[in-house]
Parts: sequence; C-alpha cells; structure tokens
Amino acid sequence: MAYRIEYSPAAVDHLRGLLAAEQRIVVDSVDEQLRDQPGLETRNRKLMRPNPVAPWELRIGALRVYYEIEMLETVVHILAVGVKERDVVRIGGEIIKL
Repeated sequence: MAYRIEYSPAAVDHLRGLLAAEQRIVVDSVDEQLRDQPGLETRNRKLMRPNPVAPWELRIGALRVYYEIEMLETVVHILAVGVKERDVVRIGGEIIKL
C-alpha cells in the first residue's frame, strides 16, 4: 500500500536551506524509502527515543529526515530536515539535541 508524502511548512523551509543537489537527494530518497513501508525499521530508518522533533528518522548520508506516520490515512508527515554534524544535528540553522 502506497503512503502519501506530505511536507510540513517547516520542513519545506529546512529543505530550502540545503543546496539544490541535497534537496533532490532528500526528495528522491523520501519518495523511494518512505512510500511503501515507512514503519519498517532498516539500517537507515529507525524509531527514535521520545524527543520534541519526530518519532522516526531517515538517514541519508549526513542528511536526516524526521517524520511521523499516520496509519489510518496512510500518510507520512515530513516534519523536519537536518544535517548531522559530528554529534549534533542542525535543523533550520539551530542545533537540536535528540
């Protein structure tokens, strides 16, 4: 069953802060990896500990996509896009502790 992908306004702003090549990588990876089984944990997708950002993380190299899944309506909500820099994640120019 295919899930619909929806980007929050904040996630769209986060994407705009990335290079054009990084934006394409994120959008293509989200479509490829989250369209069919977004709740299946893999090497690059994981359920996170409780945090203020999102319950799920998709790893794309140094890029991170944070999302939640709405099972009843088969929708994946992309909540934030960040860049992993050593041991911190920068989302929208701010360092976020996860």
